[in-house]
Amino acid sequence: MFFHPMDFLILIAFGVSIWAQFRVKGNFNKWADVPTRTGLTGADVARRILDGNGLSHIPIEVVPGALSDHYDPVSRVVRLSERVYYGASIASVSVAAHEVGHAIQHKQSYGALVMRHRMFPVVNLTSGVAPFLLLGGFFFQNFSLIGLGIIFFSAAVAFQLITLPVEFNASSRARKLMLAEGLIYNDEEKGVNKVLNAAALTYVAAALISLLELLKYVMIFFQGNQDEE
Repeated sequence: MFFHPMDFLILIAFGVSIWAQFRVKGNFNKWADVPTRTGLTGADVARRILDGNGLSHIPIEVVPGALSDHYDPVSRVVRLSERVYYGASIASVSVAAHEVGHAIQHKQSYGALVMRHRMFPVVNLTSGVAPFLLLGGFFFQNFSLIGLGIIFFSAAVAFQLITLPVEFNASSRARKLMLAEGLIYNDEEKGVNKVLNAAALTYVAAALISLLELLKYVMIFFQGNQDEE
């Protein structure tokens, strides 16, 4: 079966994902041109929030690339792209504070983050094997392989769904901490929201695509079993 009714919804979700990526870049570039009234850079904000939350031992490193910012839970380090690290803009401090939000989650053993970390080794394996199982199952019309592929793919979908509260919570922490610690002014919160909300939408779109694909495989699996009876 080369086309399935679910493919239409998946294509729409892909369209949303592409739009979300453009929106992230657009919002970041727009607010990267708006300087913070405090004059603080992304690195300054990250350092102040870390120090103020008992994480003075967490280093901040510069990494190459655009929007390559992340918190490494294994090395326990916040890594910021050059534009975020050195930039004294609304976009820079928003992204920096978001990544620090993950470091604080880690310190507090935030439930969704803990679960995500524990799932990662399993998902790293199953997400690589699932496509081969599904392709083999469809090619040989072997529904046992398809069923196994669905189970493996379900782990990857669950991982993406768990990622959503992790990312939304980190953004929420970033906004509250920057306001509470006087790192941004109230009238700058609008720009912070624009940057962080656009980034969150990319995770929602990715999770939606995976969920729709999973539903498609499940529908094919049950339809195929019914046809064989």
